[in-house]
Amino acid sequence: MPRSLLDIDDLTTDELDTVLSRAADLKAHGDGEPLHNQTLGMVFEKPSTRTRVSFETGMTQLGGHAVFLGPDDIHLGHGEPVKDTARAVARYVDFIMARVFDHADVEELAEYATVPVINGLTDDAHPCQTLADLLTIREQFGGFDDVSVAWVGDGNNVCQSFVIGAAMAGIDLTVATPEGYGIDDDVRERAADLGNEPETTNDPEAAVEDADVIYTDVWVSMGQEDQREQKLADFEGFQVDSALVGDRTVMHCLPAHRGEEITDEVLESDNAIVWDQAENRMHAQNGLLTWLAEQE
Repeated sequence: MPRSLLDIDDLTTDELDTVLSRAADLKAHGDGEPLHNQTLGMVFEKPSTRTRVSFETGMTQLGGHAVFLGPDDIHLGHGEPVKDTARAVARYVDFIMARVFDHADVEELAEYATVPVINGLTDDAHPCQTLADLLTIREQFGGFDDVSVAWVGDGNNVCQSFVIGAAMAGIDLTVATPEGYGIDDDVRERAADLGNEPETTNDPEAAVEDADVIYTDVWVSMGQEDQREQKLADFEGFQVDSALVGDRTVMHCLPAHRGEEITDEVLESDNAIVWDQAENRMHAQNGLLTWLAEQE
């Protein structure tokens, strides 16, 4: 079975370092066309600006090609079983990237596909975002030593992958969420097994006290629109504003709901490195794609 990336700890800590180093090198120097004539099939149940553009442009930079497969283009799970889609599409492409709701679907794709499968986001995890986050922190601080990050907001899929990635990188992490919106026990245990369980709190100000970086994400994710009013009430006091930020660096995976989880003032300030983060989606994924190509 080919190597896939369904969550960030499908990589070892050494492999994570290799992928990040490869990404940094490709960003700085390029590397010809290492994926010449190779094709990435991009399966989308959920829309995305950054995921589609970064993967499609990245494959072009690497000498390959990307095929967009939206929910109206294929029969994933509603015209044929996921395993049949996996086996058929794998006969045409060299990689599959899937951005879907149910994490079990990417697991089934990876089980039956004969090419590497990359999780472009599920309701449980977002490993490609974590790769970009870690690449951005590494660039900003020259590494991970003595870097402290505070996550402020929802313990969602982006948060949970970042918790694991931070544990792998040795980043000191505190997660501040409202009661009932924390990270899963399984995620906490996986981070603990890596020797770096995050601190958790319901107090944003306490979380950021010793932080170098504040990271946040939307409170109302795709598919949760019916929970909007309840979540806005539950997350009162968790907005990342100038008073909370001070002189700290700010990260956000985007898109942002300005005026909810983060203020327009903070997002437009020099403290925010969100556009470096967004760009690094492509570079991190290029590093991953070229690394995966060498594992077969």
